[in-house]
Amino acid sequence: MSHAGRVRFTLVALLAVVAAGEAARTQQPQLPNPYRLVQGWPTLPKSMNGGRWGELIRADLDPNGNIWVFHRCFNTVPAGAATCVGRSEPPILQFDPSGKLLRSFGGEMFAFPHGFTVDAEGNVWTSDANANETVLGMSARNANGVMRGQQVFKFSPDGKVLMTLGKPGVRGNGPDTFDGPTGIAVAPNGDIFVTDGHGKNDRVVKFSKDGRFIKTWGRHGAGPGKFDQPHDISIGGSQGRVFVADRSNNRVQIFDQDGNFIAAWKQFGRPSAVYVSRDDTLYVSDSQSNSKVNAGMARGIYVGSARDGTVTAFIPDPDLDQADVNRISGASGIVADDKGTIYAADVGTHNLRKYVKVK
Repeated sequence: MSHAGRVRFTLVALLAVVAAGEAARTQQPQLPNPYRLVQGWPTLPKSMNGGRWGELIRADLDPNGNIWVFHRCFNTVPAGAATCVGRSEPPILQFDPSGKLLRSFGGEMFAFPHGFTVDAEGNVWTSDANANETVLGMSARNANGVMRGQQVFKFSPDGKVLMTLGKPGVRGNGPDTFDGPTGIAVAPNGDIFVTDGHGKNDRVVKFSKDGRFIKTWGRHGAGPGKFDQPHDISIGGSQGRVFVADRSNNRVQIFDQDGNFIAAWKQFGRPSAVYVSRDDTLYVSDSQSNSKVNAGMARGIYVGSARDGTVTAFIPDPDLDQADVNRISGASGIVADDKGTIYAADVGTHNLRKYVKVK
C-alpha cells in the first residue's frame, strides 16, 4: 500500500473509532423498566390552583405510609427555580396512600423551597435555598420584614416549627450559616446532615439531634470527598451510609456518617435526587443529562444496589425526547416504599409521579 493509501486508511479508521465513541456516549441505557406509571394520582383539590401542579422539588414518606410533597407554591417561573415569593399557597402537602390530600402548611414561609425529608418520628424537615433579596422584582422578605432563605426548618407533623438552622437571608460558610442548602437527611440517632450546595460552599454539614454543629466536610472540586453542587443526600441501607448526589460531578458519592470517603459511582447518571431504602436498593434521578451534558447517560430514574453499585433498572424521563431542549425536566425528588413503589417529584414536567413494580 502506498503512503497516501496508508494515510487514507488510517484516517478512515480513526473516524470510525470517533464515530463509535460518539455513538456509545449517546446511547441510552439498555436496562429493563419493570415499573408502571399510576395515572391520575394523586387527587389535587380544584381549590388548589385549579388542581394543576407547578414545580415540585421533593417527596418523602412518613412512618404511617403517607406521602409528603414539597413544591414551589404552584409556580413555574423562573423555570427550574420557581419561587414562592408573591404567592400564599402552602408548599408542604400530605397525602394518604390513596392520593387524598390530608393537610397542608408553610404558606408565605419560603422563597425557594428545596431540601426536604421526613424523619422516623414523622417530623418534616425543609430548606429554603433562596439567596436573593428580590425575586422577579419582588422583595423576598416575609410579612414581618424578615428575609427568607438560607435556612433549614424542622416542623412537627401538624406544621409547628420545632427548630431552625442557619440565619434568615444570611449567606456564609460557618457553623451556623449556609449558602443555598439543597438537601437534608436525618440519621436513626437523630443527627442532621445538610448538603450546602447551591452556592459556593460545596460541603456537607452535620449537626446533632438538638441542632448543635458537629462538623463539616467537603469543598469545591472533583476529587474524592470534594463536591460540585451536591444536590441531595440520603442515609439508609443496612450499613447506614451517607449517599450524596454530587450533581455537577456526574456521580453519587458514598461516605460513612463521620464523613470518611468510601466510593464514587458514575453509573447512575447526573444525580439530582438520591434515596436508599432499607433493603439496600439505591434510587437515583437524573434530570439533566443530554447529548452535551454528561453524554452517554439518559434522563430518568436509575435503580440499583447500594452495596455494590450494580444498576438493574431504568425508568425513562417523561419528556426524554426534549432533553436537548429543556435544561431540567424530570424528578428532583425521589422516594420509594418497602414494596418498591416509587414517588418522583418533577420540577420540569410539573407532576408527582407514582410507579408500581409489575415484574
